[in-house]
Amino acid sequence: MLTVGEVHTSLLQHSTALAQEQSAEVLGLVEGEAVLTSRRPSLYAVSPDVRTGVDCWLPSAKNRQLRGVGAVVTRAIITGGRIVQASSIIQVAAGARRRPWSYYLANSGMLETVGKLDAEDLATGFLHGNAADVLNLDAITGRVLDSVQMSDLLDRRPPLRAARTRLRWTAQVDQQPGDTATALVAVDSPTLRTVRLTVSPQDVPAAVAGLCEDLALHDWLLTMLSALVEAAVTRTGSAQEHIERLRPVLEHLLHLWLPGARVDPRLRPIWDRLEQVPGFSRQWQSSVNWIRDQITVGNMALLRELAGRVAVDQACVR
Repeated sequence: MLTVGEVHTSLLQHSTALAQEQSAEVLGLVEGEAVLTSRRPSLYAVSPDVRTGVDCWLPSAKNRQLRGVGAVVTRAIITGGRIVQASSIIQVAAGARRRPWSYYLANSGMLETVGKLDAEDLATGFLHGNAADVLNLDAITGRVLDSVQMSDLLDRRPPLRAARTRLRWTAQVDQQPGDTATALVAVDSPTLRTVRLTVSPQDVPAAVAGLCEDLALHDWLLTMLSALVEAAVTRTGSAQEHIERLRPVLEHLLHLWLPGARVDPRLRPIWDRLEQVPGFSRQWQSSVNWIRDQITVGNMALLRELAGRVAVDQACVR
């Protein structure tokens, strides 16, 4: 069995963090279905599943023509009232013939091939291709995220500018003895990451999708922070301008760095290895410390400037 998915992550287009009740209202994408929420370890809200029927060619690294039919499941997530994600998932299985749509809709999250399935070929084609005429989770996922960002409840005045990132992933079941999941993470572009997972039969697709959502969330935080640091060191400007550019990170996003907090315990070893190489938390903490130092230095410079002005004013009065 092969499972594929895609996660888009972005800053919510709102000037303040949403309260939990507001997040639930924004994520009411399916009428009559409930939004799931939790408050520990941070505010977290998940929309009902949005189902999208697909009947299309499947990606292929070998340019094979293989048709697939099924229903992609997509959900939207708001974390901390600040970060919004859309996450799509579908399991691919070999099928024999085309079935009625009622069958596929009753088995949402499943896609059956009409022909012989080569899981390795499909996985490679999915990770490294994005043709519009094949299974395109990019478009499906992006559409759901756009629908959240266009909510009338959002004022579209975010405290900082940040690019949307995408994480595309595949998970194949390893039938060999042993239960340790592995992940190969690649940075394909400034906004695209690909993850190739090997999991055990006991790792359910929902847990694997949760791992990828958590990874995408923290990769977005680190990418956004790195971009701000790069802009601060390469652009000229006054101390006050640098402070105003960097301060929103500390005020709005710092508390959301909680890697692995919502990951299934069976899949936590993957996060543990990523913390060793490349060391996500080390990179994050190093950047945060640099920003704090810059703000401290900038504030000290402003205080010195203010003290100088006061001294001049007092001298003039005398």
